Amino acid sequence: MVEQLIDEAGGDIARAEAGIEGNERLTAATGAVLVVLLAAEGVTILSVRDLLSPHVFIGMVVAALAVTKLASVGYRFARYYLGDPAYIRKGAPNVVLRVDGPIVVLTTIAVLATGIGGLAAGRSARWLIDLHKASFILWFVAMTVHVVGHVVDTPRLAAADYRPERDAAAVAGGWLRRLATVSTLATGLVLGYVAVNSGWMDGWRHLAER
Repeated sequence: MVEQLIDEAGGDIARAEAGIEGNERLTAATGAVLVVLLAAEGVTILSVRDLLSPHVFIGMVVAALAVTKLASVGYRFARYYLGDPAYIRKGAPNVVLRVDGPIVVLTTIAVLATGIGGLAAGRSARWLIDLHKASFILWFVAMTVHVVGHVVDTPRLAAADYRPERDAAAVAGGWLRRLATVSTLATGLVLGYVAVNSGWMDGWRHLAER
């Protein structure tokens, strides 16, 4: 009886730890894709008037992936601060990343909200674009700290669910995490296409052609 209870407790701990690993894998996978897209977005910023359409298109894809990543991070945040034993055992990030995390979240929301809002409102709300630029500077600093802080573990975690099954089998739900990443990316591509080909772009295209 005692051995059975020990086995059950061990199984519960293993499942809880696997859940944490799965959460980290999803967060890392979306984060890795975001880094690539943000690098491409950075190129468009160098000549945003000439590359306005790619800037908007990539920005919408980034927005979709950011929602998934924020949801994944938010889930871990909630489980930890609500006292989930497994997440308590796992522990929180180091103090620098803990301070930087909320700044990354807030500036990410600010950059995306002002960018999409400014695009939708047109030149009549140029102040939104000014806020978009200002929040981007703050976001870039915070995100640089975030990326550097996760540069070691992200590649391993991001690739884990895409390795041969024998390597990833220890953590169930790999196909769900792959589906979440791919479907989010597909959603972003659709949103980007719609944004670029909608009336939202008309006023800004005129500005870019000046």
